[in-house]
Amino acid sequence: MVIGILALQGAFIEHKKVLDSLNVDSIKIRQPKDLDNIDGIILPGGESTVQGLLLKKFHLFEPLKEKIKNGLPVFATCAGIILLASEIEGESSYLATLPISVKRNAYGRQLGSFIAKKNFQDQHNFPLIFIRAPYITKIHDDVNVLLDNNDSPVAVLYHNQLAMTFHPELSNNNYFHKYFIEKIVQNKSHLYANM
Repeated sequence: MVIGILALQGAFIEHKKVLDSLNVDSIKIRQPKDLDNIDGIILPGGESTVQGLLLKKFHLFEPLKEKIKNGLPVFATCAGIILLASEIEGESSYLATLPISVKRNAYGRQLGSFIAKKNFQDQHNFPLIFIRAPYITKIHDDVNVLLDNNDSPVAVLYHNQLAMTFHPELSNNNYFHKYFIEKIVQNKSHLYANM
């Protein structure tokens, strides 16, 4: 198994460290040929506007979108969820493969960064690290909300797409990466059947 990590900008090194802790092989995705032999991809946090521009500059935009639409497992955090969202309030969308609406930097400057602690499955007081995080304003019926914070969805699952508004790679806990590997990447034949 090899997981690609989009490495144009943002927290890709932090995601690689988490995958290393799980003994999962990874490669940095910087050009179209890097997409050829991967079993899943991570879209890291960072600056979604810059990442969107660089996806097009390096001719990754269309092949990545096509692969995700065809079932490539994808794990997106913070800026990554903005890249996937079908609608961005007040802006044009990017890959538009995930049927949700998001608002960029919705928490504002005062609450631009904060940590919330939530329970998820067998994880208690898991730290959710929000750094100028986007806000999910609308989800379609077939999107599953895995986790919310103050009644707002912060982690969603849609077929082969796992997306979060926070940064699990900064928490020193590999739970969500393990969840991605075990529930989505290793189970992708089941996902394809449901698309």
